[in-house]
Amino acid sequence: MNEVYVIGGMALVTFAIRYTMFALSGRLQFSEPFIKALRYVPPAVLTAIVVPAVVIPTGSDLQLSYTNARLIAALIACAVSWFSQNLLLTIVVGMMAFLGWQWLLLTGLV
Repeated sequence: MNEVYVIGGMALVTFAIRYTMFALSGRLQFSEPFIKALRYVPPAVLTAIVVPAVVIPTGSDLQLSYTNARLIAALIACAVSWFSQNLLLTIVVGMMAFLGWQWLLLTGLV
């Protein structure tokens, strides 16, 4: 029963924070540098989430070797993204690279 209270409390806090910003968005004037800075928030948050999962896949040790399939797939996905500028192609190639490299590692071919 405590979990229900915790989840309900988190939902209320999340809704209050977001609703407050939406309710005030038409009434507040933000400066141009602040608006420019807000554009960097999504890439910064995504990087903070993805990079630890790629370079620390076990959660304890930094793995920067070719045996880290996530790292190899991330590097390939970065290259595909850089040259193609296509999100869907980047995701598909990144997943295929991850699965392929992991298969090569498991079969001992790499």
